[in-house]
Amino acid sequence: MVRKTTVGMDGRISFVMSFYCTSRAVKLGTLINKEKMKAHILALGIAMCMMALPSCKKDKNSNSTKSQVEENVQSGTWRITKFIDSGTNETTHYTGYDFNFNSSGSVSASNGTQSHSGSWSISASSSDDDSQDDLDFNLSFSSPDHFEELSDDWHFISQSETKIELIDVSGGNGGTDYLTFEKN
Repeated sequence: MVRKTTVGMDGRISFVMSFYCTSRAVKLGTLINKEKMKAHILALGIAMCMMALPSCKKDKNSNSTKSQVEENVQSGTWRITKFIDSGTNETTHYTGYDFNFNSSGSVSASNGTQSHSGSWSISASSSDDDSQDDLDFNLSFSSPDHFEELSDDWHFISQSETKIELIDVSGGNGGTDYLTFEKN
């Protein structure tokens, strides 16, 4: 509270001084309120970030763990819908074959009259991360020749419950191979 004195001052000046001191108190109160508002906005921003973090996860189809991919591959039978060997479409070699990936690591391909056995596994590529980007789909057949061509450590392009797209860039001839399995 401002003390008004009339000695040496007229009433108008006293009033101005009183108003000035009162307005300083209002400004101080406004500054305190602004600081409180900044704190509230900061807290709200942090809360929004915390709520948004779970939504930053990639979905199951684009970032699957090794166990999820293995589980998916083992459920049901699969067919090859695309096999491109260094630019040559060789998909017809596998027409009519159903692939069954067993939990023991064996794979069988059968067209009703012929069966071919091999092995399969999912392994981590190069880092400690087991995301789909770091997983290899290892496939091995010893015969016949066109099934041997499937033998490689394939890298995932994409993977869903119904489709697996793989790629391999050959170190020898530099060719790029594509292999796609679709669930029957």
